[in-house]
Amino acid sequence: MNSLNRNTASVNTYTERIVQFGEGNFLRAFANWMIHEMNKKAGFDAGVVAVQPIDQGLIKMLNDQDGLYTLYLNGIKNGKAISEHEIIDCIQRGINPYENPSDYIAIGENPDLRFVISNTTEAGIAYNSNDKLDDAPQSSFPGKLTALLSKRFQTFGGASDKGLIIIPCELIDRNGDHLKKIILQYADDWNLGTEFVEWINHDNIFCNTLVDRIVPGYPRDKMDKITEELGYKDNLVVEGEQFHLWVIEGPEAVKEEIPAEACGLNIVFTNNMEPYRTRKVRILNGAHTSLVPVGYLYGIDKVRESLEDEVVGGFLKAAIFKEICPTLDLPEAELNQFAHDVLDRFRNPYLEHALISISLNSTSKYKTRVLPSVLEYIKRKGELPQRLLFSLSALIAFYKGDRNGETILLKDDQSALDFFETQWASGDIAGVAQATLENTNFWGQDLTQYDGLLDAVTKNLENIVNNGMQEALKPNRLIAK
Repeated sequence: MNSLNRNTASVNTYTERIVQFGEGNFLRAFANWMIHEMNKKAGFDAGVVAVQPIDQGLIKMLNDQDGLYTLYLNGIKNGKAISEHEIIDCIQRGINPYENPSDYIAIGENPDLRFVISNTTEAGIAYNSNDKLDDAPQSSFPGKLTALLSKRFQTFGGASDKGLIIIPCELIDRNGDHLKKIILQYADDWNLGTEFVEWINHDNIFCNTLVDRIVPGYPRDKMDKITEELGYKDNLVVEGEQFHLWVIEGPEAVKEEIPAEACGLNIVFTNNMEPYRTRKVRILNGAHTSLVPVGYLYGIDKVRESLEDEVVGGFLKAAIFKEICPTLDLPEAELNQFAHDVLDRFRNPYLEHALISISLNSTSKYKTRVLPSVLEYIKRKGELPQRLLFSLSALIAFYKGDRNGETILLKDDQSALDFFETQWASGDIAGVAQATLENTNFWGQDLTQYDGLLDAVTKNLENIVNNGMQEALKPNRLIAK
């Protein structure tokens, strides 16, 4: 059986216009797939040079396959469960700067280069005071990029049209701003001069981004079947879900250079990404966190099973559409579409998410993902959000550590576990509710100050503990119709 490469597959070659720091599963299933789509459908003609950001990586394996790999997208698409695959051909070559530093730095001399993309983990955008300009290569990703930009500045005499559009995908807040700050620090450390700093500030665009696609990665347990299906050997098969979202905050000029709209890609260009970040945290993450204790105590173990259950699924839909979406400021149609996409992602038959596995640190998750919706709902409506507070009651019951005689494997900060163990040892349900709501270490404030909130949580908690989750969820007021 042949191995996948450019001799055995009919693929295209593109102009090297993108340097990409990171060759792992996420970028290959996310950004590279979108570049591939734009190359096919909009004549983007954007080839990628993938750079290995650390000394251990996949560049040799990638080069052995001439940059090619097979992407499987599995999930709900247009209302149907679909698994589809294709060969992605936008990566033209890979460079390991630890083995070939001169090849790496020469990327800066490419007149066609226009974009930088990165995903070097959350720790990748970090300053290392030991990095020096003449290192080959620098240890940090920002150090490597600064050296590349310096080479480019020198090669083209600081030409304004040779600046780059830099689009980091690391999962940190305002990633582009943070990366630019570190590059300017290196510029000062390395005495690169005021003209270089001005070129960085005026002729390079640093975008902040939000990325969203679940990428399970290399399907090791299914590779025998996949290889038989494909008819060729591919050591870099990657799986991702159908859903994708890339929010890019930057000037209008960025949108004009990336033909996403012509391809129907879910790439949002904006001058303010915060509403989209809030939408994701409140709807996607907030729905997960609201669901976990309710579904698990109901007797369900998986996210998908929760959505398929009429009662639990109805509860979650009502929480999203009636109590979370009304607290957000984006257009209602956008919020509803995103919410329906979230539900489709939860229903994905190709992904199995155990509720217990996403219960880690549920108290802090509730504070950041759900409590803002609770408080905003109270502010806007002048009443309590019944379902989100029911979920809070369920969370307190969850930390009792028992599901119908089965011990729950609780995972949280030890201080949180100790708190609930002490409280539940008292056997006073109302006391547990009050102590939890008053715990400013959990919430950053005393939640009993909100009229009626303590009473609502206490009644729900007593109902859940005394009668069980299935009985407690019966009231129609909690379920979507």
